[in-house]
Amino acid sequence: MSAPSPVRSHTARALRDVVFVDGVRTPFGKAVPTGLYAETRADDLVVRVIRELLRRHPELPPERVDEVAIAATTQIGDQGLTIGRTAALLAGLPNTVPGFAIDRMCAGAMTAVTTLGSGIAFGAYDVAIAGGVEHMGHHPMGEGVDPNPRFLSEKLVDSSALVMGQTAENLHDRYPAITKERADAFAAASQAKYAAALAEGSIAADLVPVAIRSTDRGYGLASADEPPRPGTSVSDLAALKTPFRIHGRVTAGNAAGLNDGATGCILAAENVAEELGLPRAMRLVGYGFVGVEPEVMGVGPVPSTEKALRNTGLSIEDIGLFELNEAFAVQVLAFLDHFGITDDDARVNPWGGAIAVGHPLASSGVRLMTQLARHFAARPDVRYGLTAMCIGIGMGGSVIWENPAYDGGSP
Repeated sequence: MSAPSPVRSHTARALRDVVFVDGVRTPFGKAVPTGLYAETRADDLVVRVIRELLRRHPELPPERVDEVAIAATTQIGDQGLTIGRTAALLAGLPNTVPGFAIDRMCAGAMTAVTTLGSGIAFGAYDVAIAGGVEHMGHHPMGEGVDPNPRFLSEKLVDSSALVMGQTAENLHDRYPAITKERADAFAAASQAKYAAALAEGSIAADLVPVAIRSTDRGYGLASADEPPRPGTSVSDLAALKTPFRIHGRVTAGNAAGLNDGATGCILAAENVAEELGLPRAMRLVGYGFVGVEPEVMGVGPVPSTEKALRNTGLSIEDIGLFELNEAFAVQVLAFLDHFGITDDDARVNPWGGAIAVGHPLASSGVRLMTQLARHFAARPDVRYGLTAMCIGIGMGGSVIWENPAYDGGSP
């Protein structure tokens, strides 16, 4: 009888610290026939972002990029075909650099970051590019999908779960203290904060100009966000229709619009960033994703943040800056109420949010992260920040970051 084969021992490995090196985005456009990107391909938006990241960081040899993950919610047409790989090739990365696509609806880019960040921590990658794109003008949310009839026939979800605006109305029902007037006030403040940040030059660092063309208008350059409405007042918002419910509370003014745009960022192991001379804008601390009732998907960031805090041993009092995706005002307000944060807390979305700038679904997570990184650079007194968002079909995602420039001034 032969001796049993020896048991193979696994190689022990220590987890590495992961850093967010830099992030950029295209200006966001309106998803309408006359919008900025009506005649621009979705994959070309991603290509422009990747090229800009490499242009800004010549210290990063392209062959050192180990992976590219790009998210899109509607993975067909010009944002299909394993867009992480195709965009990498189109951007001029070596053909040895692999890539893949991710779909977690609104949190696609966020998931691209946490997925690649986990791989970097484990040692599978040294440097990676994560991002997302959504061309809602070419591909409206839900285009080409075929939901299983069992969802409704077996009453697994309410029919409202598939209409994001209706889920926001449901959230108002659940939290009656969040009135339409309060949501409108939050929305007007978002517009005002974005306008102030733009005037101060704070937004420009995030943007990569995009060459565009129009059959009617010829060639041009997209260099500014299209959705913002500076000067929006609460009285302006009060007059808007409530399309999802008669006498409802959700309007086009207190929700993010339908938008086109792309985002991207460089992630690296901290020791590799030091080796290559790459900046360290943020350090990944931890994250959490959860599922919630699809009918009230906007509540998702509450339990996902609780999970992220639990996973990291932190408390909400440790968070000095919040970048919360404003899919709907009610969704952010529900988060603030749960954690005892006031509507006008200066730590929350200092430059406004998606109600002003737009929400091209799968791309938005990296916009939140890029803005948090800019805040960290200007706020060495803040140690921890949070990026969080609700996710369609009933989920939430939250990522906690640490400021490498922290000087001991506050949490």
